[in-house]
Amino acid sequence: MKINDVPQDDAGFLKEGKVRDVCYATDEEGKYTQILSVGWDPKNEAIRQAWDQIQAKAEKVRQKVISGKLSPLAFHMERCIMSSSLLSQYTGFSRIKVWKDRRPKAFKNLSMEERAAYAEALNMDVDTLTLI
Repeated sequence: MKINDVPQDDAGFLKEGKVRDVCYATDEEGKYTQILSVGWDPKNEAIRQAWDQIQAKAEKVRQKVISGKLSPLAFHMERCIMSSSLLSQYTGFSRIKVWKDRRPKAFKNLSMEERAAYAEALNMDVDTLTLI
């Protein structure tokens, strides 16, 4: 592929300039060089569909939080695509503890230090952790 053929189908994922792919293309001299691409339509559509599914799953969990079946931690985990196992690795808590803290009663009894650890792992402040 030549430099001018590298796809640049912007799908609006570049809000903060963080989503780009490195492609290798040949320059005028036939040498391979790295070129940044903002994507191409089929890939962008697949990403959009994946995020739609993630948001739909997060909305189902959000409804369970509103009904009192799950804690806000469960919603933020779903929204950030974090499993109990992954969040336990980020926080140092056991996988079972993370799983239990998804329950409203256990979440309500968390210490400020535990909430801070969850908030840091989920890249948010402690106050936001309690919101849905």
